[in-house]
Amino acid sequence: MIVLQVNNVTKSFSGTEIIENVKLEVQHRDRVALVGRNGAGKSTLLKIIAGEMSADSGDLVMPKDVRIGYLEQHAGIDSSLTVWDEMLTVFEPLQQMEGRLRKLETRMADPSVYDNAAEYERVMKEYDELQIEFKDSGGYQYESDMRSVLHGMRFYPDDYSKSVNLLSGGQKTRLALAKMLLSKPDLLILDEPTNHLDIETLGWLEKYLVSYEGAILIVSHDRYFLDQIVTIVYEVARRKVMKYVGNYSAYLDEKAKNYERDKKLYEQETSERAKLEDFVQRNIARASTSKMAKSRRKQIERTEWMESPDGDEKSANFSFSIDRPSGNDVLTLDNIAVGYGGQAVSENIKMHAYKGDRIAIIGPNGIGKSTLLKTIVKMQEPIAGTIRYGTNVQFGYYDQNQATIIGNGTVLSELWDEWPLLNEKDVRTVLGRFLFTGEDVDKPVNSLSGGEKARLSLAKLMLQKSNTLILDEPTNHLDLDSKEVLENALDDFPGTILFVSHDRYFINRIASKVVDINPHGITEYLGDYDYFIEKKTEAEELKAEQLAGQPKTVVHHQRNEDNKDLQRQERRLTRAIAKIEETLSDMDDRIANLEDELLNPDFADDHVKLMDLQAQIDALQAQHDSQSEEWLALQEELEKLFE
Repeated sequence: MIVLQVNNVTKSFSGTEIIENVKLEVQHRDRVALVGRNGAGKSTLLKIIAGEMSADSGDLVMPKDVRIGYLEQHAGIDSSLTVWDEMLTVFEPLQQMEGRLRKLETRMADPSVYDNAAEYERVMKEYDELQIEFKDSGGYQYESDMRSVLHGMRFYPDDYSKSVNLLSGGQKTRLALAKMLLSKPDLLILDEPTNHLDIETLGWLEKYLVSYEGAILIVSHDRYFLDQIVTIVYEVARRKVMKYVGNYSAYLDEKAKNYERDKKLYEQETSERAKLEDFVQRNIARASTSKMAKSRRKQIERTEWMESPDGDEKSANFSFSIDRPSGNDVLTLDNIAVGYGGQAVSENIKMHAYKGDRIAIIGPNGIGKSTLLKTIVKMQEPIAGTIRYGTNVQFGYYDQNQATIIGNGTVLSELWDEWPLLNEKDVRTVLGRFLFTGEDVDKPVNSLSGGEKARLSLAKLMLQKSNTLILDEPTNHLDLDSKEVLENALDDFPGTILFVSHDRYFINRIASKVVDINPHGITEYLGDYDYFIEKKTEAEELKAEQLAGQPKTVVHHQRNEDNKDLQRQERRLTRAIAKIEETLSDMDDRIANLEDELLNPDFADDHVKLMDLQAQIDALQAQHDSQSEEWLALQEELEKLFE
């Protein structure tokens, strides 16, 4: 059943079109994502669908009985009610129905008040019908549903009696999401629902949405979240919408294939147009060929030429370098306690950071992760314990609230005031790498969006050239394209990174160690986020089995007395890995040579040659992928020898 159809919707602001002739369809139980850069029009489209904004033209088609639930960015609840009573407002119809049932029960308790049996039978029948409706509507489980959803959003029984108005902004946002989930609309529209959620809450929300009975339309910059939930992706770009079937990763793969195809078609059309224009220019003035040239000119004007697949969208382009390296020992935390107002929220923190480490610090909201980072960079004192710093350690700190942006001037002056020895051209060049061009550099800092402030903070961080980066939620406010640029820059960074993030894809991409912080200390995992989940799940299963009185059998790899068998296996695997690495290196060189040939202007018009070169590249890339998977399997086998 179709829940929503968007037909040729167009919207503009101040004469500038944001979206144009957009078409979109959502069916029952669809999980749909809207993706695109910041400012592409995703939130605008959601507001139009939710009825919060009118379109300039186009239609929205929805069945009359479809209920829409819309949760916009930074939504919260202002209410004088308690948390529990606020959630109960969702179930007012059920409560009214329950009240009618109690009244009918009272009337049924004394049959003697009825004048005749027929009247009593009528009340009994009304009660039976109402009871069935009450049951089918979830009347006997709504309080259980409330507790389950509130628990998932990290509201516990002690929180139920708290006034909503006394909650923090993040708590109000989570409560608004909980209320929306409990209302169970037919079409659930969520704009950045992962903001203010810690990793544990994100995991719960994913499971809830996967089994949600209605349709879901989501805008999110959390790639891991999208991969777990969505089955259809609509990309909003250049005022248009393009549909892709699959999750976010499948969308990226398909988009890459489409880009390569469109790029070739665009190059062919560009070449064809250049020939036509050249013919017109050379022959328009000749009497004998003027008529033919005019005909070609009309052909050029009539043809709908492709736009460049690269478009006019630009990506940030930056990297992080260092002035001088630190020593091997970067940082040691000895029994650190952190908290607020002298009250510790986490203590007994022991951690050692070495040069080149990429450490992700995770844990529930309010556990003191950001406070720990501020303590490390000496923005506040630890409540207990000591911190020892290594030789030549230079910190570069990124604040999730952009508190490092302190000026009231323009974007240009924000950088120039801090680095006055740079000339204006160099400052503008740096800002240009972070997508501040032209008049953008004259914008007041206090008028910037969250994404713009994030890019400006990253520009300042780049100029510091620190050898140890301390990052507090660096991907907040960044769209998916900017996140990828940041990930690439951090991948190539030669120093040490400590970061707090709820972005699980980002953690997987960057972290070599995960530190899970709790009120009584930390637990370290030597791997990425997926490794952390795997080990944590194993520990929970082992604990559950021990509690059930069924100790888990753990099989350990043991060395033979003379180690000969183990050494033989190690040599075999090492030789196989080295051979594959040599093969991969050779393939990389061959692919690079073929790609150079593909760009050779001598072959620009030779479509047969170009297709043959591309076919060779595709075949080599397929072999490369297969060999890479084999290399990974051998590496894992080698690692297991020493577990």
